[in-house]
Amino acid sequence: MLKKYPFLSGTLLLTLTGIITRIIGFFYRIFLSHHIGEEGMGIYQLIAPVMALSFSLTCAGIQTSISKYTASYIAGNQSKSALRFFVTGFTVSMFLSVATACFLYQNSSVIAADYLMETRCEPLVRIYALSLPFAGIHSCINGYYYGLKKSMIPSVSQLVEQLARVGSVFVIYTYSEYMHCEPSLAVTVLGILIGEICSTALSLVAFYVHLSGQTLRGASSSYLLHFRELLRMAVPLIANRLSLNFLQSMETVHIPQRLTMYGLSKSEALANYGVLTGMTYPLILFPSAVTSSVSVLLLPYISEAVAKGDTAKIRSAIKKSVIGCTMMGSLFCIFFLFFGPFLGKVLFDSQLAGTYIQMLSIACPLLYLSGVLTSVLHGLGKAFHAFLYNVFCLLIRLGFVFFLIPKMGIPGYLIGIFVSECFLISVMLITLRKLANFIGVDYNM
Repeated sequence: MLKKYPFLSGTLLLTLTGIITRIIGFFYRIFLSHHIGEEGMGIYQLIAPVMALSFSLTCAGIQTSISKYTASYIAGNQSKSALRFFVTGFTVSMFLSVATACFLYQNSSVIAADYLMETRCEPLVRIYALSLPFAGIHSCINGYYYGLKKSMIPSVSQLVEQLARVGSVFVIYTYSEYMHCEPSLAVTVLGILIGEICSTALSLVAFYVHLSGQTLRGASSSYLLHFRELLRMAVPLIANRLSLNFLQSMETVHIPQRLTMYGLSKSEALANYGVLTGMTYPLILFPSAVTSSVSVLLLPYISEAVAKGDTAKIRSAIKKSVIGCTMMGSLFCIFFLFFGPFLGKVLFDSQLAGTYIQMLSIACPLLYLSGVLTSVLHGLGKAFHAFLYNVFCLLIRLGFVFFLIPKMGIPGYLIGIFVSECFLISVMLITLRKLANFIGVDYNM
C-alpha cells in the first residue's frame, strides 16, 4: 500500500523522523536551559537571523527548485534531465555557500556588534559560517530525493544531523564538567557544524550509490537551459526568502531592545526572549512535524499533478491537507491551553515558559496551517502571492513589536502573532478559492 501511495509513505516517514528529531531536540533544549541559562538561550537565539538569511541565500530557493523540476522531469520520463538540473543547482549553491561563508567569517565582529547588537555572538557567527557549504550539499541532495518522492535519505540524514549535533554538544559539556571547566557558548554552534558534516557525508554516499551506472554527459546548451530554468524559479524564491527573513531578523533583533523600553534590564530582556524562542516556540511547534512533512512533499506532488493536468489529485491533496491541519491544530490548542503551565514547569522548570505556552496556544491551528497553504500556492505556481502575503504578515507583527511590546511586554508580541496569522490564513484561503474556479477544483465536494 505504501509503494502504491508514495506521497502517504513519504509523509509518514518524514513525520516519524520529524517527531524523533524533535523529541531529541526537546531534551537538548532542556539540557541547554540548565547549562547556559535563560540569558544564554537568548544570546544563542539571536544568531537565528544570520542562519535564516544565509540559508535562504545559499540553499532554500535552490532546493525547492530542484525538488519541483525533478518531479516535473521524472513525470515526463526525463531522468537524465532531472540529474543535469540537479548538477546545475548544486554548482550554483556551492558557489553561493562558499562566498557567503567567507563573508560571514571575515565580518563576524561587525555583524555581531552592529546587526545583532550583541558582541558575544561573534564566535557563534564565525563557527556557523563554516557549516554553510555542508548545508548546501545535503540540501541540494535532499531536494533531488524529494522530487523523486523518495524521502528515506532526507529523513535519515535529518536524524543523523540531529544526533550528531546533540551528541557532540552533550559530550563536550560532560567532559568539561569532568575537567571542572566551563565551556564557551560557542560550543552550541559547534554542534551545528558537526551535525552538518555528518549528514552531508551520509547524503554524498547515498547519492553516489544512486548514480551508479548513470551518466551526466550532455551538451553544454542543455546545462545552459537548466541554468535559465533554475534562475527563473530560484531567483524569485531567494529574493522572497531573503526579504521575509530580513523582516524576521528585524523582529528578532528588536524584541530584546523593545523589552528594555518596557522596563526590563538587558539581561532580563534576553532571558525573556530566550524563554519565548528557545523554550515556548519549540514546544508549540513540536506537532508541526506532521504539517512540515506534508508541506515539503506537497510541492512536488502538486507540481507533478499540475504538469499532468490531474485536477482531481490537486483537489484531494489540498482538501485533505487543510482539514487535517485544522483538526490537529485545534486539538493541540486545547491541550496547550490546559496543560501549558504544567509543561513549562516540568520540561523547563520555568513558570514564565508555561505562561507563554498557554497564551500562544490559541494560534496553533493557524501556525500549523500556514506552512501547508504556502506550499500549495508554490506548487500551483503562485509563489509571488505567498511571498506578498507573508510580507504583510511580518509587517503586522513588526508593528506589534515596535508599538505594543514597550507597553505590554511579550504578551503584546503574542497578540501580534495571532492577528498576523489570522490575516495570513484568510488571504491564502481566499486566493485558493478564487484559483479553484480557474483550475476546476471543487472545494464543496
